Amino acid sequence: MRPDNLSHLAAFAAVARHASFRKAGAELTLSTSAISYAIRGLEERLGVTLFHRTTRSVSLTEAGQRLLERLQPALTDVNEALEEMNNFRATPAGTLRINMPRVTAQLLLPELLPRFLATYPDIHFEAVDNDSLVDIVALGFDAGIRFLEAVPEDMIAVPIGGEQRGACVASPEYFATHGMPKHPNDLFQHDCIRFRFPSGRLYKWEFEQGATKLDLDVRGRVTFGDFRLSVEAALTGIGVTLVLEDQVADLVREGKLVRVLEDWCPPYPGFMLYYPRQRRVTSALRAFVEFVRDARWTVATARAPGVS
Repeated sequence: MRPDNLSHLAAFAAVARHASFRKAGAELTLSTSAISYAIRGLEERLGVTLFHRTTRSVSLTEAGQRLLERLQPALTDVNEALEEMNNFRATPAGTLRINMPRVTAQLLLPELLPRFLATYPDIHFEAVDNDSLVDIVALGFDAGIRFLEAVPEDMIAVPIGGEQRGACVASPEYFATHGMPKHPNDLFQHDCIRFRFPSGRLYKWEFEQGATKLDLDVRGRVTFGDFRLSVEAALTGIGVTLVLEDQVADLVREGKLVRVLEDWCPPYPGFMLYYPRQRRVTSALRAFVEFVRDARWTVATARAPGVS
């Protein structure tokens, strides 16, 4: 095998995984031009085109898809062989790639990541925030973070971040003009700031009190795909939104937002760190799992709508 074949094949697999030369370069700590050079050299040696390239997208050709299918098991074996060498190290090392919703990255990582990196200085942490449900194995992630109901059955799940809770809020000015809802059904008389999942599905607002559970398809003229934008819109007085309690706790304390229907938003189990049951656990992932089980760093976060 030519000395550069393995590195070029690794570049090919990274581009296929990310559908992006830039993102593949970021993963492998190489420039985009270096990745492009590697792919071009591989294609010239093989005499086939591996990727369809446009200014907006990168996708595998039929030949590229066949190569990836044959190559993936071999690359997995190589990575596992290299990972076994970590057993001879005093501390865990390697790259840890985790897929998670944006809201998880915003609320958990600021508390978790500095302590984790300080504890394990030889581990490189890569978080990909994505509100869509993805196949973490097919996309090359070590683990994912989602609500329990969204975790595939063949995964091992570990609680991370504590219980969750929702917060229904709007600005004082909005409620002064439109009145405060006393029951979730009163929201049908209000302008609600809605959330749309990447799948296209609109989130139905969830409320619970005792044995009564409500999933409301509320109405509103504004819809976002990012909860941070929903909070910003609520601050301007546009309407009512339902987000994570921790996202708005400071704003509620400062009087910039007013919380309603709190007795309809009970706490319940939150996010889960999950990873494949049948796959070898790397030393970096093992260290992370042990770390999140340590309750000393756990943050009491609040519930957010699930992912779709």
